[in-house]
Amino acid sequence: MASNTFPNNLITLASRGKVCRTLGIKFITSPEIIYIARNAGFHALFIDLEHSSLSLETASHLCVTGMNAGLSPIVRVPGQAGPGLIQRVLDNGAQGVIVPHVDTVEQALSAVRSAKYPPLGKRSVTGMLPHMGYRSALISDVSAVGNSQLSTVVVMIEAPEAVANVDEIAAVEGVDVVLVGTNDLSIELGVAGDFDHPSFVESMQTIAAAVKKHGKILGVAGIYNRPDLLRGYIHELGARFVVGHVDLPMVAKVAGATAEELVKLEE
Repeated sequence: MASNTFPNNLITLASRGKVCRTLGIKFITSPEIIYIARNAGFHALFIDLEHSSLSLETASHLCVTGMNAGLSPIVRVPGQAGPGLIQRVLDNGAQGVIVPHVDTVEQALSAVRSAKYPPLGKRSVTGMLPHMGYRSALISDVSAVGNSQLSTVVVMIEAPEAVANVDEIAAVEGVDVVLVGTNDLSIELGVAGDFDHPSFVESMQTIAAAVKKHGKILGVAGIYNRPDLLRGYIHELGARFVVGHVDLPMVAKVAGATAEELVKLEE
């Protein structure tokens, strides 16, 4: 790794067989959320530009603060985002990009071309990246470390078509993580929210087998109230990138529990 480069916790932990505990951010944009996440024991941030009103500038602030706090920022771009947006997200602090709704090998290849430096991709190289503390660095150093540490490519599997093509998708050189979007996948399978349904269980097993076969990292997002399922995904399927919760529903959950306790005290 080039000197003065922030570590990529997802890649480091997964290489050691450990789980990268990740917190999703959609609404809370103040830097306090970063330190709350760190103090709680999270390793990474899932900063969402698909289902939020967050701007690129806000995402950059969260990314830079996250790296300085020891958390690895990974940004989800909107569906069908072009190479220009992916490049800007990565150049402005993201250590990885999450591309939703990747159904085909062609879409996986496009994600890699947009995010990775040559020879894997077509991403343009620039200097003084936030990942290196805005220090000057040789372009050769940026390029050398970039594909392994500064541009993790996470493709999301969220549809039956993607499950059918997952072996080819996972085989693409430059795809680092295959992330299951559990809610969208269950909806598209016709079993919305029923994560115990045989078709969903079979899909998870198919995805996990392809990821293992090609030596990639398995990720899971969208299940926040079924620790039994997450335990199985971690220990049986090998998931190493796990989104444990998202800011707004997490706050709502705690607020609801606190109010319920107060109601009981009043009884």
